[in-house]
Amino acid sequence: MPTPSPVVVITGASAGVGRATAHAFARQGARIGLLARDGAALHATEREVERLGGEAVALPVDVSEFEAVDAAAAAVEETLGPVDVWVNNAMTTVFSPVRALEPHELHRVTQVCYFGCVHGTMAALRRMLPRDRGTIVQVGSALAFRGIPLQAAYCGAKHAIVGFTDSLRAELIHDGSNVRLTAVHLPAMNTPQFDWARVRFARRPKPVGPIMQPERAAEAILHAAAHAPRELWVGGSTVQTILGQMVAPGLMDRVVARMAYEQQLRPDPLPAGYRDNLYEPVHAPHATHGAFDAEASPRAPVLREATVRGLAATGGLMLAAGLAWGVAALARRGA
Repeated sequence: MPTPSPVVVITGASAGVGRATAHAFARQGARIGLLARDGAALHATEREVERLGGEAVALPVDVSEFEAVDAAAAAVEETLGPVDVWVNNAMTTVFSPVRALEPHELHRVTQVCYFGCVHGTMAALRRMLPRDRGTIVQVGSALAFRGIPLQAAYCGAKHAIVGFTDSLRAELIHDGSNVRLTAVHLPAMNTPQFDWARVRFARRPKPVGPIMQPERAAEAILHAAAHAPRELWVGGSTVQTILGQMVAPGLMDRVVARMAYEQQLRPDPLPAGYRDNLYEPVHAPHATHGAFDAEASPRAPVLREATVRGLAATGGLMLAAGLAWGVAALARRGA
């Protein structure tokens, strides 16, 4: 008998990496539960999934509310069948120095980025553990290991996800569970978040460092869902950032302090009537790509974390040379 197509849940599925991931699973014929706040955007993604050969159900939900996420998981299973893969991807952010952040903004970013991931993981575990199967994919970031200026709220939430995921992974190993847990850490992405994030400046924000297209991230997420490595590091800048932080955190402090402010700001001003999506979705056309197609690359290396750490352990001199090259490249871009 043919193997049934997998049932996949994707949070943050209305735009950017989440939408690209839905497209990628759809091409494999997957049945997909699409979760995000904007119902109209989700239904657009749903139609795209069906055109690409998949099946989808759109479920508007705010991932900061566990009961809503758990109810959405139940609806997916009732409509499509038992969940095989759960992808935690939802995010929001505020571009602001810490001194200008409002506590409620910090709480909101944490609720969506960190607790949204935790809520999705717990909803998935409620269903996967009794069946002793399934895969949970955490969509992380190089900024989970190296915080940068103006993104303390987001970086803090991503750091917290790493700690939560490590704890859960150890518990699953202890219990002998066949539920798999994997993480995919991404570099700067060309997504619409830079057109609707909350900003404390009069200028539009932009990604810092080399920019990658969402489709490459989606490919890595599919690979993680299929093979469940402990972690995947996507893009040379992600590898460089994480290893640089391991080897020379003080130097990295100075590099990002010098470079990262201006690199995150476009020259053009925020438009009149600019709206952000921190508390409510921006009801505008959602898309997979953001405004940086001219700069973004569709290609990037994807490396297992264990492989990179092993190379680093046996090649300290090469690592130091690579870090020096990276710092010099950053200096050239920031000069």
